[in-house]
Amino acid sequence: MNPVLRVGVIGAGAMGADHVRTITSSVPAARVTAVFDPDAERAAAAAQPAGARVAGAADELIGDVDAVVIASPDFTHAGLTVACLGAGRPVLCEKPLAVSAADAWQVVEAEQRVGRRLVQVGFMRRYDPGFADLRRAVGEGSVGQVRLIHAVHRNASNATSTDDAGLITGSMVHELDILPWLVQSPIAAIRVESPVRQGFRDPQLATVWLRNGVMASVEVFVNAGYGYDVRCEAVGTLGTLSLAASSPVSSRIAGIEGRVVRSDFVAHFADAYRAELGAWALAAAAGTATGPSAWDGYVAQAAAEAGVRSLTYGGVVEVDPGPRPALYGA
Repeated sequence: MNPVLRVGVIGAGAMGADHVRTITSSVPAARVTAVFDPDAERAAAAAQPAGARVAGAADELIGDVDAVVIASPDFTHAGLTVACLGAGRPVLCEKPLAVSAADAWQVVEAEQRVGRRLVQVGFMRRYDPGFADLRRAVGEGSVGQVRLIHAVHRNASNATSTDDAGLITGSMVHELDILPWLVQSPIAAIRVESPVRQGFRDPQLATVWLRNGVMASVEVFVNAGYGYDVRCEAVGTLGTLSLAASSPVSSRIAGIEGRVVRSDFVAHFADAYRAELGAWALAAAAGTATGPSAWDGYVAQAAAEAGVRSLTYGGVVEVDPGPRPALYGA
């Protein structure tokens, strides 16, 4: 039998703590053995379900496990991922890979120096059954040639994407990854606008052009109030495809019929996180990575930066990340 993968988790907030629970309950190929967070009490609470130890520092943790999950604040992602690469550790880094395209590119360069893939970026929507079915149906051509994509991404409230740029680089970045993945074509240009003129410009509406001619609208609203809601529709020349409602239960109470809207992304994408972590652990045990790559993280961040420029200065901004390195295939 192969030994169980020893995983260290850096960051013990909501995302990191949930990753500890998911690995412990649903990923038999892996075991969380160490957790680090600057808040030692929070680290201990997250480590408890796995019976893991609390590490004294991030570098100590990296040196004492087989693979690493990074769920710390966004600005730490690039540096920690590069540290994992320097130690030869497979790493799942939550999105975004970095807070700037330049920092994300440093991760790409570091992985190229290693000469093999070790980085997976946490674009978990690629593992969601609904998005996977939508991509498969688009590829089968049942609705003809796709012309338009309409995407909606709403949170009840959000404590992380709290400025104009962060809404794009930290939230909209999910759509900027999933759109090219759905239609198998990179982003060519983006325009981002908001109806809000003063203060935090939330919601935001992006128009995205892909190189194969598909256009997309992307609404991101991180303080929508009513719950967590992700929708996506592909409009083709012969019909449309849409994600089904995610709630399995409908109700009829006090004369009102409806479905419960989940309150956060963790519950909404629980199946996706389980599949993501399971696939990552199997690849990490083999000393590699097979999911969304550092290149994917860099490309999404380049598109996000173009979106920030558009929101700030107006107009359509081209997206040109440069040629894909050979390490990441054609």
